[in-house]
Amino acid sequence: MLYGPPGVGKTTLAQILAKRGNRRYVELSAISAGVKEVRDAIEAARRELEAFGVRTLLFLDEIHRFSKAQQDALLPAVENGWLILVAATTENPSFSIIAPLLSRSLVVRLEALSDANVAHLVEHALRAPNGLGSLVALTPDAQSAILRLAQGDARRALTLLEACALAAIATTKPTSKKAPQITIEHVAAAQEQAVVHYDKSGDQHYDVISAFIKSVRGSDADAAIHYLARMIEAGEDPRFIARRLMILAAEDIGLADPQALVLASAAANTVALIGMPEGRIPLSEATIYLALAPKSNSAYLAINEALADVRAGLIPDVPLPLRSSNYAGASTLGNGKGYKYPHDDAKAVVGQHYVGDELAARTYYRPKEIGAEASFKERWARIRAIVRAFKG
Repeated sequence: MLYGPPGVGKTTLAQILAKRGNRRYVELSAISAGVKEVRDAIEAARRELEAFGVRTLLFLDEIHRFSKAQQDALLPAVENGWLILVAATTENPSFSIIAPLLSRSLVVRLEALSDANVAHLVEHALRAPNGLGSLVALTPDAQSAILRLAQGDARRALTLLEACALAAIATTKPTSKKAPQITIEHVAAAQEQAVVHYDKSGDQHYDVISAFIKSVRGSDADAAIHYLARMIEAGEDPRFIARRLMILAAEDIGLADPQALVLASAAANTVALIGMPEGRIPLSEATIYLALAPKSNSAYLAINEALADVRAGLIPDVPLPLRSSNYAGASTLGNGKGYKYPHDDAKAVVGQHYVGDELAARTYYRPKEIGAEASFKERWARIRAIVRAFKG
């Protein structure tokens, strides 16, 4: 399983493996091939092996597009060694390939090409006889722009280079004695904007949103805005981004700045009302505000600890004074008897059993001395001392 972004050489590697091993090479694409085509290829590979002892290398591109049934059809050939399967995917095989096939495979992760790799490729294409054959020259600025737009994709770099070369030739006077020169203007004309590597159902979707959230949580406003721009440019649903900001405001900022959730919610409502592209502005505003806000996850930790206790069976009876007394017969059961109404106290805080004895010593909310929550810490300590002091 060759796993990596587009244009890093997955198909080329498969062809090299077949050529170096003197193997018959068959290529199928999951976009156009179905179970019938796969079974036909397997049967032909089996016949070649039995009749001539020649092993087939079947290269299957975009295997993540195959259904479970289509992937199941490959198992007999792989298990019996009728062919060597080399499959390419841009999505994580752990999520897109069935377990039986994955367990019989070697997964090789390929990274995007470095700028140096792509630069070497571009320079070779400029000189090679089967390339541009030195018909055009490339300025340093234009080369830098091509490398930036390629984003580690060799195929995209060559496509851009070819388009720029045609543009340079077309705009050079026939009487000129100098070779046409590719400039930054030619690159801009050939590709007005980079196509961001971002599959909304694949790894990039999860990786970029993860980096976005972690950048906001880590208070790096510039990094957060960068990832926000990548998602917007790739066509990510702005409502999804807004929802994640609301979650982050509650989970990671919390009571250190209670206005964070208010602002995040307002941004989400605004985006829903005005849509894109204007929605990018409230998303940017909320992102920067949340990145710079003080951070506290005390509310997040408090509810998680309380849920853990409840799930573990720590569920004492509700004290009688707190039980509902608004129905016939409640008074005979003692419900509501002895309840102390806090507003009858000058401070509006009274000592009273709000939980059973099993929970009286438990502490869920542990405020941090950060932002607005710093005042909550002192206040909660005073209030807790009063309400838990009751011995009745």
